[in-house]
Amino acid sequence: MKTSTTPFISTSILICAFSLSTHTQASWLDQGAELLKQAQEKIETPKNSSSSSATSNLSNLSTDEIQRAFKEALTMGSETVVSKLGMKDGFNSDAKIRIPLPDSLKTVQSTLKSAGMSGLMDDLETKLNRAAEAATPQAKSLFLDAIQNMSFQDVQTIYSGSNDSATQYLKSKTSSDLKSKMTPIIEQSLNEVGAIKSYDKAISSYKNLPFVPDVKTDLLNHVVEKGMDGMFFYLAQEEASIRKDPIKQSTELLKKVFGQ
Repeated sequence: MKTSTTPFISTSILICAFSLSTHTQASWLDQGAELLKQAQEKIETPKNSSSSSATSNLSNLSTDEIQRAFKEALTMGSETVVSKLGMKDGFNSDAKIRIPLPDSLKTVQSTLKSAGMSGLMDDLETKLNRAAEAATPQAKSLFLDAIQNMSFQDVQTIYSGSNDSATQYLKSKTSSDLKSKMTPIIEQSLNEVGAIKSYDKAISSYKNLPFVPDVKTDLLNHVVEKGMDGMFFYLAQEEASIRKDPIKQSTELLKKVFGQ
């Protein structure tokens, strides 16, 4: 874990953190961005303009605590998302992230519907979402590892980044491993929840109809990609929620660093 490179930077950050922590209605991430900005300004200010009066109030606050508070908030957000989406109907009953049938199966869906067999594809779609729900808990350890491995420079970049910068950081650090880890789980899940049987049954019924075009699809990759999209969608939502309310899921550390 990296820390500030000079005592003066550290002191400047702490002074700014103290002055910003009283604004509880402001975003704690916005506070952090302003904190880092002011720290840089302090570095460029002549030494005789230092704010020694504020320093006496900072004996119990350190840059390490600021960094740990940041990680703690992201950890809670990640755990909330994984817990929510890993439950039954976490995907299936949520219109925002419910996994649809692959586009390649839309023709099959409409053809079977016109033949009075729409239930076959409805059942398949439900089971695709069940497979994603079963695999979602595998993401937790990857998210938490990425958060704990953040350097001080990573924290600085996220502080001063876009509104979903923390989510984008996690996406960049975990997507490859997440896909590798989720793929065999979802493959097993597709079999266990009966999605493959449902697919075979639907395709068999479809092919028995006259003059229908052939179809090919990759159910496994489709569910993996859409499942990951759903997780990162809600990570961004959780990040936005934390930005709006700094002590939404408050702990003593968050109160100390960002609260009143």
